[in-house]
Amino acid sequence: MSHDDRLPHLLGMTSAELMGLAESFGQPAFRGRQIADWLYKRSAHTVDEMTDLPSSFRDTLRDACILRRHEIVSRDISSDHTTKFLLALEDRNTVESVLLPYADRVSVCLSTQVGCAMACAFCATAVGGLVRDLRAGEIVDQALTLQSESPGRITHVVYMGMGEPLLNYDNVVRSIHLLNEEVGIGQRHMTISTVGIVPRILQLADEGLQVTLAISLHAPNDTLRKTLMPAASTSTVRSLVQACRAYAEKTHRRVTFEYLLIRDVNDSQEHARELASLLKGLLCNVNLIPYNEVESLGFKRPGRDSIQSFRAVLEGEGTAVTQRMERGHSISAACGQLRRRSETP
Repeated sequence: MSHDDRLPHLLGMTSAELMGLAESFGQPAFRGRQIADWLYKRSAHTVDEMTDLPSSFRDTLRDACILRRHEIVSRDISSDHTTKFLLALEDRNTVESVLLPYADRVSVCLSTQVGCAMACAFCATAVGGLVRDLRAGEIVDQALTLQSESPGRITHVVYMGMGEPLLNYDNVVRSIHLLNEEVGIGQRHMTISTVGIVPRILQLADEGLQVTLAISLHAPNDTLRKTLMPAASTSTVRSLVQACRAYAEKTHRRVTFEYLLIRDVNDSQEHARELASLLKGLLCNVNLIPYNEVESLGFKRPGRDSIQSFRAVLEGEGTAVTQRMERGHSISAACGQLRRRSETP
């Protein structure tokens, strides 16, 4: 580790921490609030842009702290204006983030790790394995970078990009606070998508956050889930659902169960009946996601009739169902595909 690596990163510090930093350099505390404004409201790329700070203080910050922003390596734009970005980090690793403009809101999908250790059979991110966790500032920087490319103000955040958020727990929780308190995005407009790390779900329930918990379930029983999501199967489906019941009871927040419909794998009416039985009595909804095909993985998208009949069984059993609006299908918006393409010689 070089001396430079041990310097504090400005992006990722709270206003209170930046005020303390300013005071440690003999500056009044309000200078820290000015730095926070430059970082989180004006998305400054360099200390030199912070023109309302004294030049001598800018010199000090440049020498004593790190401010490095993500670089946009490439972007893919879909016909529906969904845009996937490949972003280079300071160590030249890359992550993907997606900008999703809707008529009434602008959402971003953020990554929490470089790669992923979960090895889900249907996912392009899993092919490269886990490289490292992202710092909180690196997670927030994705939103700031995409904001500079967005036609409107970002209002919603989903932690649904590369990586397993609850395996980078501290940085993810910190990034939620930064996006909420510094950037100004409401917690109720944030969603954490996880394969279901039971101890972390129970810990998250105690954080006092107002975020939505989304569980990547994709199978109604342990046998099938183990084949699709081997690393996620350290706990049983029933113990995962029990943890979600505890989460809903403590937070009074509805849990979303994401269910990726894959042709001839998990899309039968029997699977739907099993799923409805599993979730009975839980404050939740099921979000059906027709599979976004990844070249080389071999899984197929189910037909429209199959999707409709699966939904009809769930609704007939009293399960609340939503179906994800199709976005970015033409640009391989499923996580990991853009990164894989960039690394293929």
